[in-house]
Amino acid sequence: MSGILSDLSLPDKLYFKIGEVSEIIGVKPYVLRYWETEFKEVKPIRRKSQRLYDKDTIYLFHKIKHLLHDQKFTIAGVQKRLRDEKSGSGNISPLYSDKVLLREILNELKSLRQDL
Repeated sequence: MSGILSDLSLPDKLYFKIGEVSEIIGVKPYVLRYWETEFKEVKPIRRKSQRLYDKDTIYLFHKIKHLLHDQKFTIAGVQKRLRDEKSGSGNISPLYSDKVLLREILNELKSLRQDL
């Protein structure tokens, strides 16, 4: 997971508003609100009817986006993946993790090559 989070740099703040998180993650605010309903791991802090997110939640959003958009998981697949990771079950093989990491490195190298 460190590979997908390496490009995520967050300001030194405790909490972020939904608009800020939306810009950081690269999705619209309504997508974040939808993910709140689908993923019980996402628990915003509510103050005066405003959602506030901590850094852990932002990393979780980033992971969800990566699994949905880059790895082409379904919502149900991401839910299962998060449950499996939380329970520590060995359903995710090290070989699969290595393959995902290599794919991320390859994509990053391709994007760097295009920038040249």
